[in-house]
Amino acid sequence: MIDGARVLITGGAGFIGSSLALRLVDTCDVVVLDNLHRNAIRDTGLLDHPRVTMVKGDVLDAAIVDEAARGCDVVVHMASIAGVDTVMRSPVTTMRVALLGTMNVLDAAARQGGIRRFVDFSTSEVFGRYAYKVTEGDHHELGAVGEARWTYAVSKLATEHLALSYHRQHAFPATSIRPFNIYGPRQVGEGAVHHFIVRALKGEDLIVHNDGSQIRSWCYIDDIVDGIMLVLRNEAAVGEAFNIGNPRSTLTIFNLAREIVRLAGSRSAIRSVTWDATDVELRIPDVGKARRLLGYEPKVDLEEGLARTIEWYRARLAAGG
Repeated sequence: MIDGARVLITGGAGFIGSSLALRLVDTCDVVVLDNLHRNAIRDTGLLDHPRVTMVKGDVLDAAIVDEAARGCDVVVHMASIAGVDTVMRSPVTTMRVALLGTMNVLDAAARQGGIRRFVDFSTSEVFGRYAYKVTEGDHHELGAVGEARWTYAVSKLATEHLALSYHRQHAFPATSIRPFNIYGPRQVGEGAVHHFIVRALKGEDLIVHNDGSQIRSWCYIDDIVDGIMLVLRNEAAVGEAFNIGNPRSTLTIFNLAREIVRLAGSRSAIRSVTWDATDVELRIPDVGKARRLLGYEPKVDLEEGLARTIEWYRARLAAGG
C-alpha cells in the first residue's frame, strides 16, 4: 500500500525521519516538514533528490502544516522537542509542540481525505522510571506533576490518545509507535551512543551519570525503520500502538561506554559525574505484539550496530565533520 504514495514526514530532517526518507524515496514521493533545529538530512543527499520536497517550518504553524500535507496519502508525525536536557530546559515548549503540533498535523491530514495511514511517533518514556519487558497494555507510571523530566512523556502519551481517538471517532487510519533508544550513523543531539562514540574517537573521557547502572535496550536505526515500514504496509497496525526496539541488546550505560571504548580501539577513560535529576533506571521493551501482528523482528545486534556507527563517525571526523 505504500509504493507510489506521497508521504509527509514531520520532523523528517532528524535522525530517524531522514533515515525513513532514505528508505522511502525509491518508491515514494517524500515531503519533509522540519525547522532544521536538528539537521541530520544534510548528510544524506536527500535535499537534492527529485522525489523529495523540503518544507521549512514548524508544526505549530497550522498554515505551513496544511501546505505540507496537501496531496499526501501517508503522514508520519515525528516532530517534537527531544533530548532530556532540552526538555528539562523548555518544558512549556515541549508540551506545546507535542499537543498543539500534533493537533495541527492530525487536523491537516484529516482534511486531506483519503489518508491511508497516520503514524504518531510516541516514546518509550511513557513507561516511566522502571519498565521491564513492558507491553503496550501495561500501566503507565510517570513522575510527579511539575517534574520537568516527565513533560515530554506526558505530552507524548496524550498524543497517542489523541491519534487513536481520531481512529475510534472518525475511522481515521492512525497508529502509534513507541521507539526504544534508537542509535546509528548520522545521529544528532544528546544521545548516549553519539556522545560516547565521538568522545572515544577523540580520546576524551566518556561521562556517565552517577554509577552508570541505568539499564537500556538499544535498537539500531535500520530496525526502527523496518518497524515503521511494517506499520505503513500492514492493515493490522491501524488503531494500535506498538513497542519497537531490541530487547536482546540490553546493558547498563556504563557497560555501553566500555563496549564503545573497546570497539573504537580507544584509550578514553570512563568518568562518573553526579547527576541529581530524575532518570530512567530500567527500560526494556516487550515487542511481542509487533512480532505477532506485523512480523517485526530486530536483526542488528548491539556489537554489529555499534561497529557500523563507530566507523561512520570515524570517517566523518577524518573528513573534518
